[in-house]
Amino acid sequence: MTIRALSGWTSEQRHVVAATFLGWSLDAFDFFLLVFVLKDIAAEFNTDISRVSTTILVTLAMRPVGAFLFGRAADRWGRRPTLIADVLLYSALEFLSGFAPNLTALIVLRAFYGIAMGGEWGVGASLAMESIPAHARGFVSGLLQSGYPAGYFIASIVYGLLFQYIGWRGMFMVGVVPALLVLYIRRNVPESPSFERNRADSADTMKLLRSHWRLGIYAVVLMTAFNFFSHGTQDLYPTFLQVERKLSPHEVSLIAIIYNVGAICGGILFGSLSERYGRRRCIIVAALLSLLAIPPWAFANSVVVLAIGAFFMQFMVQGAWGVIPVHLNELSPATARGTFPGFVYQIGNLLASVNAPLQATMAAQFGGSFGLALAMVAATVAVAIVVLTLFGTEAKGIDFVKAVVSDGGAPERRPRQASGIV
Repeated sequence: MTIRALSGWTSEQRHVVAATFLGWSLDAFDFFLLVFVLKDIAAEFNTDISRVSTTILVTLAMRPVGAFLFGRAADRWGRRPTLIADVLLYSALEFLSGFAPNLTALIVLRAFYGIAMGGEWGVGASLAMESIPAHARGFVSGLLQSGYPAGYFIASIVYGLLFQYIGWRGMFMVGVVPALLVLYIRRNVPESPSFERNRADSADTMKLLRSHWRLGIYAVVLMTAFNFFSHGTQDLYPTFLQVERKLSPHEVSLIAIIYNVGAICGGILFGSLSERYGRRRCIIVAALLSLLAIPPWAFANSVVVLAIGAFFMQFMVQGAWGVIPVHLNELSPATARGTFPGFVYQIGNLLASVNAPLQATMAAQFGGSFGLALAMVAATVAVAIVVLTLFGTEAKGIDFVKAVVSDGGAPERRPRQASGIV
């Protein structure tokens, strides 16, 4: 399955996938550096973790702005130059976060960082999906989405190795490293062939989005549940391990490394399986299996059991997520593919941006039990994803380059898998 997915690639296609994977990985790396140091920022600014978690909220809340602005730029001027601009911006803002003199300044910087972070996923995913062979989409979808836990994985290593020497400010300064990716993109990555084919119609993006409002609403609701699924199982988990389980930075880092390995494996596996068994079926199976991980993940006392539970939880969470890049790109109108997937994803992020303060507040109400707050959110959204996916649709295998656009931008011919609300 995976070997077939890797066949027939050109050198340019390999460079595109490598660049977009690294773009999302390094973006996630910059984001997740923050979740390891919430407690330390709170101590320096003489406040509590709940207030500092507002930095996560504003980052997530501003991501739809970036998805829209950078998505429109990608549909008008191309995926490649937009991706370059986005990587430079999020790297610079991450570096500046290390110089924040107070919590208010940090919140403002993280809001602007959220705009830059919001632009990367949609632009990178559309560039990759439009450039690769159709038979490789499932595998590449899982690979691209595994860039998110890969970034978390790198952040956990940096935290474990460097935090004791450079502190939380130094952690942010390390986040300027992704800017080097621009050199690789400029040298090796071509423009999307689908963009070149449809660029004359790109001015109709807003018309296309309005004509597909039912699909847009469904996708936003689905992505809200998905973002609660990922952020609800990741963002406060290091805090849970530090505060409730009293683990050391080394132990927290080790568990984070373990569960991010699980996330990477799960994303690639379920993304690849979706090429054979369908997008919706794989999402549903992964979401249901995540329910089995909740007891060891949220309630165990043993470090070993916590690590096993966390590995299995993130294997399934990111397994479901591994299907999303290809699923949203296949459903998207052809000339709005730079905007639609990223925008609905990030609107879902906006609606789910309350997760960190919500879980912190729930934990306080439950007598300091972060585990119970994490478990309640994870179980609720896993069931919601199953229900929403059952009532959804898919367009597995649609031709991105040859799709003929008419009547508001919908491809005239969809494969048999496409049914439902579209």
